Amino acid sequence: MTAVAKVLAEAGLRVARFEFDYMASRRTSTGRRPPPRADKLKPEYVAAVDALDAKGPLIIGGKSMGGRVASMVADQLHASRRIAGLLCLGYPFHPPDKPEQLRTAHLAELETPALIIQGTRDPFGTREEVSSYALSKSIEILWLEDGDHDLKPRKSISGFSAADHLKVLGEAVSSWIKRTTP
Repeated sequence: MTAVAKVLAEAGLRVARFEFDYMASRRTSTGRRPPPRADKLKPEYVAAVDALDAKGPLIIGGKSMGGRVASMVADQLHASRRIAGLLCLGYPFHPPDKPEQLRTAHLAELETPALIIQGTRDPFGTREEVSSYALSKSIEILWLEDGDHDLKPRKSISGFSAADHLKVLGEAVSSWIKRTTP
């Protein structure tokens, strides 16, 4: 996320990051407990948005679980004009190796303009799998060739580097925001 935040900042965007409490506690506790259910994290996400006290167009988002939770609160925040859009990086469409356990029901009706950036070999949702999902027309998807869940390609196989993907990501997000925000 540090590299993504840097690329977005270099594209002229102001980036604010936060960490869910469960993630922060992993650094200080022994053992690794599973994350809470995504719906339990919605109040924490909304509180982080409120704490920004943003002036001007705000795009919310996140990586993996953060993007999923952001997508679950996006329409509420968009309807109240508190956000202009949603950016998800490596969206967890389903748990790895469990494509039947979709996490997409709310995405079919999403009204908030959204950009999802996904690697073509992400075990949480490949291009082939996602192409069959019923997703809202407000969602655009940018596929990064040979990218994994962290959007990183296998350089020796694909000919792309992580830096290549970050450059494409920065340019795409900047362009999408210009089209999305007033």
